[in-house]
Amino acid sequence: MNPLTFHGGQLSEAKARYAAAPEPWIDLSTGINPHAWPGADSMDIDWRRLPEERDLRDLERAAARHFGVDPVHVAALPGTEIGLRLLGRLLPGPARYGWPAYRTHAEIFPDARPLASADETPASGGILLLANPNNPDGIEHDAATLLAHLDRQEALHGWLVIDEAFADADPGISLAAHVADDRKLLIFRSFGKYFGLAGLRLGFIIGPVSLVAQIRTLLGSWPVSAAAIAIGTAAYRDEAWIATMREQLPAEAAALDALFDSYGLRSAGKCPLFRLIETGEAGAIFERLAAQAILTRPFDYNPRWLRIGLPGTVEARLRLDRALAHG
Repeated sequence: MNPLTFHGGQLSEAKARYAAAPEPWIDLSTGINPHAWPGADSMDIDWRRLPEERDLRDLERAAARHFGVDPVHVAALPGTEIGLRLLGRLLPGPARYGWPAYRTHAEIFPDARPLASADETPASGGILLLANPNNPDGIEHDAATLLAHLDRQEALHGWLVIDEAFADADPGISLAAHVADDRKLLIFRSFGKYFGLAGLRLGFIIGPVSLVAQIRTLLGSWPVSAAAIAIGTAAYRDEAWIATMREQLPAEAAALDALFDSYGLRSAGKCPLFRLIETGEAGAIFERLAAQAILTRPFDYNPRWLRIGLPGTVEARLRLDRALAHG
C-alpha cells in the first residue's frame, strides 16, 4: 500500500519520494489546525514527577466544561485512537460503521461492516459507529438524525458511538449533552486537531459512568502525560482563543473554497479544517503539488478524491495558488 494514501501526515515519506521538491514543505495532508494553541511553548512541565491524579481530574473538568457535560462522564485518553481500539474489547458486536471514514473505524471490531449510506440503520443492534463531522468528506450529521439513530439502536439493545474529532469548530453539532447513564451513547473527542497540537496525543471519551470507569481501569493510573495534562487544561480554559478560532477557521475555509472555485474544482464538506475535492484530475493535482513541496492526501479507494487542509498563512495559500496554476 502507498503510505501517502493510508493517512495524512506522511511528510518524511513525501520528502523521500519527491526529493527534488523545493523546501520548505507545506503539509496540507491532515485536518490539523495550522494555528496551534500558542501557550504550549511557554508551559513549565515538570518531567521528573509522575502526573498527579488531582491534575488529571482538573484536565477532565476543564474538558468537560468545554464539551458541556458533567465531568463524571469524561475520561482522558492518550489519543482517541487508543480509546476507540479499547472500545472493541468492551462492547459486544456486531458493528457497522459509516463509510467513507477513518481507517481505524474499520479495524476496531472484528467482522465490522460499512454502512451503505449514513441513513442506513443496522437491523441487529450492536454498535453503530459514525463520525461527525465525517472524515474525509467533512459532511455533518444533524442532531435529529443522530438522535433517531440512537433511539433505534437502544430499541435493539445496541450502542451509538460518535467520533467527534472535528466537532470543536462547531459545538452545535455535538451530541455530548445527550450522554447519560441510561443512554447507550458514547462520544470521542480529540484535543490535537482543533488545538493544532496533534503530537500531544490527547483525547477523551464521554459516556455512561460505568463504561467510563472501565476505560479508566484499562488505562491505569497514568493514562496521559504531564505535558498533556498541563497543556490540555490551560488550552481548554482559554475561551478567548477558542472563540477566535471559531471565527477565523471558517473564514479561512471560505477563502480556500474561493481558490478552488477559481480553478473549477468542487469542494465538499462543512468542516472548516479541511476540504475534499473530487475530480478526475486528482492524481495529477497531487503529483503537481508534491513536486512543489505541497503535500495533500490522496485515497487508494477513490482516486478521484483529494483532501486538502487549511494553509496556515497567506504565503502558504499563495504557494498553493501558484502550484495549481502551473497545471
